[in-house]
Amino acid sequence: MRITGVSAYRIELPLHEGSYKWSGGNSVEVFDSTVVGIHSDAGISGYGEICPLGPAYLPAYAAGARTGIAEVAPHLLGMDPTELQVMNRRMDQVLRGHPYVKSALDMACWDLLGKASGQPVAVLLGGRYGDDFPLYRAISQDAPDEMADKVGLYRSQGYTKFQLKVGGNPDTDIARIHAAAAKLKTGDVLIADANTGWTQHQAIRVADAVRDVDVYLEQPCLHYEECLAVRQHSNRPFVLDEVIDDVHMVLRGYADRAMDVINLKISKVGGLTKARQIRDLCVSLGIAMTIEDTWGGDIITAAIAHLAHSTPPELLLSATDFNSYVTVSIAEGAPQRTNGRLTSSTGPGLGIQPRMDVLGEPVLRIGMA
Repeated sequence: MRITGVSAYRIELPLHEGSYKWSGGNSVEVFDSTVVGIHSDAGISGYGEICPLGPAYLPAYAAGARTGIAEVAPHLLGMDPTELQVMNRRMDQVLRGHPYVKSALDMACWDLLGKASGQPVAVLLGGRYGDDFPLYRAISQDAPDEMADKVGLYRSQGYTKFQLKVGGNPDTDIARIHAAAAKLKTGDVLIADANTGWTQHQAIRVADAVRDVDVYLEQPCLHYEECLAVRQHSNRPFVLDEVIDDVHMVLRGYADRAMDVINLKISKVGGLTKARQIRDLCVSLGIAMTIEDTWGGDIITAAIAHLAHSTPPELLLSATDFNSYVTVSIAEGAPQRTNGRLTSSTGPGLGIQPRMDVLGEPVLRIGMA
């Protein structure tokens, strides 16, 4: 099998709740997502998606993803898309860094491999554990009482894991954490996610103020060394996210005892191939994970579902159903939340079929696509 063409589509994904707010005064109302198709001489096509959380979250942005895909795609023509390691090595050779650019291309190759072999991606990633797995719900930054009220709202939708967006004024954030924690019931999990928004001294203040609260602290500061200092000061379970961008950072964090959990974002590490490598390392080391991405719609949600469903449950803290946050469906067959849980498709590949009438005309055609 050989790649004969690559296509890319731009799609806007508005939010049901109007906006999504996190640290630093950042917010997004409409997500700019890119869907990639990889087409083969066997008549089989695979699809992936990349959707950065705006340009101010990570070194990634939507227009950059499409520019990078246009740079990489010509070098993939004629290659066998089912040879995933070879494909990833080639992408790294022709474009240094920029892992988010490569993620949708790699994801599309997994979809194509599953279709060619007749297997779901979850089986190819190691096999499904159980019938489904738990999701978390992100609570957009707002006033303490309003954020706390969202715990009850989202619990009514079946969620038991809540990610509170903090990382602003420390006094306000302390109030946010206490208010949300007061709404918890037995079995609920609360994560205070600063998204790098605190300085080290602010984060230590917050950590001191919530020492007796049942809460996880997530990525308090921008740099690894600052997060490590807060971790060493705190008695709360600790999550690293933004700084975990490759296998070397996982090994460094493990050696330093810098975290109990990592957030494994597929596009941040370069796609499912490298995410699986990190996932399997974390399983071997006993590091728990939340499996997600920077954002996305149906296709990214499907990829998250396959990676999460093939992760041992005792090390899967939660995962994300991004397609339930947005108003536009871009693929048939995508997994849908049921009572705060998700399951991966048992169909071949990612189990999705893009809605071409929604995607419209491609913004990029390479080769015969």
